Amino acid sequence: MGLRRSVRGVVLAAVVLTLGPAEAPAGAGPQLPAELPPAARARLQPVTDKASLAVRVDGQTFIGRRDIFEFLLDHPDFATHVTRALRFARYKIWRTPSGLGIDDGWGTVGTFETVWAAAGHRVMYARGVYQHKILPNIQGQAVVAIDYGVAPAANGRSEINAGVTGFVKLDSRILAMASKMASSVARAKGEKEAKSLVGLFARTTQAIEADPAGVFEKVRQRPDAPARELDEFRRLLNLPSAAR
Repeated sequence: MGLRRSVRGVVLAAVVLTLGPAEAPAGAGPQLPAELPPAARARLQPVTDKASLAVRVDGQTFIGRRDIFEFLLDHPDFATHVTRALRFARYKIWRTPSGLGIDDGWGTVGTFETVWAAAGHRVMYARGVYQHKILPNIQGQAVVAIDYGVAPAANGRSEINAGVTGFVKLDSRILAMASKMASSVARAKGEKEAKSLVGLFARTTQAIEADPAGVFEKVRQRPDAPARELDEFRRLLNLPSAAR
């Protein structure tokens, strides 16, 4: 949830940076949401129109509270405290004076931001570098769109279905040319990571639904969990206040 193991969320971008680009399949490929405002679309087109890799994974359905799901989407730095407390993912996101920093724990670091947020949509832009001990650094940009539908479910919960679309553009023309032969491998890896991100949404939501107090306590025990977001999370879970 909010949640790329590599924009997860945006970490889809980070993981596929290590694979090299792939030729786009013939015909219409993955697209950004039609509702995306023109200014945001124009800003992202240098990546999406010349993407080295583009993937789309439709979501699985899971039950949860929409307000909590959206809170974690809109606070990805706090969401990583939740996923790390649950040991579901190792990547970290933190706030910097110029935006959000990200480290996937596997050699990819960078920055990202939410470019557009609306009901049922989040679109993020990332720039990162894969740092290898032997190979030269691989730099690139990514756009990740999370689209979700919500339907009423029992006990005030919602039936949520989330899908992920990702575009990655590497900065190196040499890598772009050299990796064309590996297009199917890169696409399969990208789709696997996108599916993992969607699965992470479901697992985290289900863990919170099953034991909200227990999940909150695990996050509360993290010494660097931001106090303001932690308190808002507590209130969303309808838990009593507790001293930190």
